[in-house]
Amino acid sequence: MSDASKKDQLYQLIRANPFISQQDLAVELRLSRSAVAGHIASLIRERRLLGRAYVLPDKRPVLCIGAANLDRKLRSIAQLQQGTSNPATAEEVHGGVARNIAENLARLNLPSALLTAFGDDAAGRMLQDQAERAGIDTRGSLKLPDTASGTYTAILDERGELVLALADMALYDRLTPEFLASRQPLRASAAMTVVDLNLPQASVALLLESARADNVPLVIIAVSQPKMARLPADLRGLRLLILNRGELETRVGRTLPTEADVRVACHAVQAEGAQDLIVTCGSHGVYHTRGTELVWLPAHQVEVVDVTGAGDAFSAAVCWSLYQGSQDLTLACRRGLKVAAMTLETQDTVSPMLAADILDEIHDFDLSADYHPPLFPSSPKS
Repeated sequence: MSDASKKDQLYQLIRANPFISQQDLAVELRLSRSAVAGHIASLIRERRLLGRAYVLPDKRPVLCIGAANLDRKLRSIAQLQQGTSNPATAEEVHGGVARNIAENLARLNLPSALLTAFGDDAAGRMLQDQAERAGIDTRGSLKLPDTASGTYTAILDERGELVLALADMALYDRLTPEFLASRQPLRASAAMTVVDLNLPQASVALLLESARADNVPLVIIAVSQPKMARLPADLRGLRLLILNRGELETRVGRTLPTEADVRVACHAVQAEGAQDLIVTCGSHGVYHTRGTELVWLPAHQVEVVDVTGAGDAFSAAVCWSLYQGSQDLTLACRRGLKVAAMTLETQDTVSPMLAADILDEIHDFDLSADYHPPLFPSSPKS
């Protein structure tokens, strides 16, 4: 076999697994280590690879790091009654904040990659296969032997609103700083990094440190009030924090019943290093920072079928807007509210109607509109 054929085979092996070692390449191709090194050097000269990290010169992806779960949704047929059995419908779908965002981005025609942990079970194999079919690159993910995949069980009322959620996500504690360091080539190739707070705090701190060093935009998505403890005190390097009002209350340690309270809390988090915040308020709408200002946008009024995945869809559309080069968070939030509304109107966690041209249609913002943020008597569910 010619040297050119061996080089092409080597290139295909690297495409299939960017983390493959030179020793494994040598064994697979029955070549010496020096021959493998020579072919890699040749591919770098040809710009088919972009250095020793084996970064491929495709369009740079959005790298999503965090959970990929099997979601179980139980929806009550009638009004829920406490302390007794309630008739319900049940279904299992692919979920997890990072996975959902990655699929939304893929449907919006952006290259997306996912770093997560898959269990060694049928659910893990199904999750990975579905992600690959959706166009998500999962090659860098961790596969854990003798471990069950993550699960999220949501109890919904007859209107599709979330009543209670239970999450078994201990396997994501294995997404350690050491694991993330081993995936540095993949992280270095990303145009943007999106992280959910299912990661250990030390891992989130590492990603913040990397963002400060390499200037790749970092977006952090809060997942619950208890997991706000995983958000480090030093937020320097953070381009955007997306969280709900209850999670912001947890961060600052007090209730936030008015817009003025939310504004002060956002300023406090910005003082910790975050450039911007988006604070979601469910069916009411969202706040976002603009320097020292706080901007309010109302949510779309739609017939809710199922709330599952709507927040992740919102976050994905915001990231899509930032990826396009626009720093206008008002525009990004309007796009996010549009995609969230589409998701609320379907039983699917990711709307099958999603496409990039839907967001391209959203341009100018009516600054004359008179929007009145609500007063909140109590904290929402996280």
